[in-house]
Amino acid sequence: MTVKIKQKAGAWLAPTLLILPVSALAAGSYVEARNDAMGGTGVASSHYGAAALANPALMTRAEPEDRISMILPAAGIRISDQDHLTDRVDDISNSVDGYRGLANGFTFADYPKLQAAAGDLAQQLRNLRGNTARGSAGASLVITVPTEQLDVAFVSRASGTASLATTISQGDIDYLQGVADGTVFPFPGDQNRLTSQGRVRAALVTDYGVAMAKEVAIAGHPISFGLTPKLQKTWLWNYNVSVYNYDKSDVTDGRNRTSDTGFNLDAGAATDVGEHWTLGLSAQNLVPRDIDTKEVGGVKDTWRMRPLVTSGVAWHTDRLTTALDVDLTPTKGFRSLSDSQYAGAGIEYRLAEWLQLRAGYRADMKGTDANVATAGVGFSPFQRVHLDLTGLAGEDRTWGAVAQLGFTF
Repeated sequence: MTVKIKQKAGAWLAPTLLILPVSALAAGSYVEARNDAMGGTGVASSHYGAAALANPALMTRAEPEDRISMILPAAGIRISDQDHLTDRVDDISNSVDGYRGLANGFTFADYPKLQAAAGDLAQQLRNLRGNTARGSAGASLVITVPTEQLDVAFVSRASGTASLATTISQGDIDYLQGVADGTVFPFPGDQNRLTSQGRVRAALVTDYGVAMAKEVAIAGHPISFGLTPKLQKTWLWNYNVSVYNYDKSDVTDGRNRTSDTGFNLDAGAATDVGEHWTLGLSAQNLVPRDIDTKEVGGVKDTWRMRPLVTSGVAWHTDRLTTALDVDLTPTKGFRSLSDSQYAGAGIEYRLAEWLQLRAGYRADMKGTDANVATAGVGFSPFQRVHLDLTGLAGEDRTWGAVAQLGFTF
């Protein structure tokens, strides 16, 4: 994918994601560079300083010498544009302007030009039929304070998603092709009856919470439990408009936006099995919620928030960590869009105390989202400053990146 295409994709798919008040690319509903580089794993393999995002129970994995850990911040973006929709929408906007100019100022001398413009527009509509594109972005801030009595973390995170789709009318194609073929004579104003539409659905969810974790002994076996009560605010955008009048600057207009604030809860558990194995289980958003968008152009949608339960297993030594996470429940979203359910696997090799190499793979078991390969690198000079970089690429012209800065004291 060229830089030009990436810039177009960002401009079309992420207008709402650029207004984050603090956000798959994110592993579940969060962004964290190490976990994302390892295929979106983390339920059994997260560092204690990032555990509040993936599985709060893992905060108890802090060593006695570990002190305050800070992620300030992690940020990432992901774009999928299998159908080159972002390019085609730009192209059709220029063609519509040309066709309308000829139709509104119609003269018989311009008739051949009008026929050519109508034929070009009809072909572009055929190319747009059924096209979709998706984007997501996220940001996370975490401050973790391990203590002997109770491990605590302050968490702020945001995750945003946007989708662009088209509904192309066969009547529009037939009319324009008729003009191009000379079987339909255009009358003034006919072009205003074209009905093909573009649709944007976007959601931004922000969490502000306090994560707590404690290790207890059950039948003599230590098990860690974690809990994150959080305040959750959700913004939704619903934009439906003729493809001939599509304007990305209108997507975030307040007339298309609704918001909702409520309480939610994350929880997790983890335990070691032997010297090298860790098992984990996490549950995000335990309080289900349905939030309706505004009705725009006679259409509205519903954002569905349901508990996301994920199991994880990790094998680790001083230098090597491998991890496998599997979602036990699907990831919900807008009712009009299909669910996803992910599995991810990853590996980290600590080449030196200050250098870590990571790789992984993340797949949607329902086949809705693109499968991606991930890779990343971590730099941790003096074990006090941490810079982590992650990239991903996959099918459906998918690309993404995460950058993260952290500190330990």
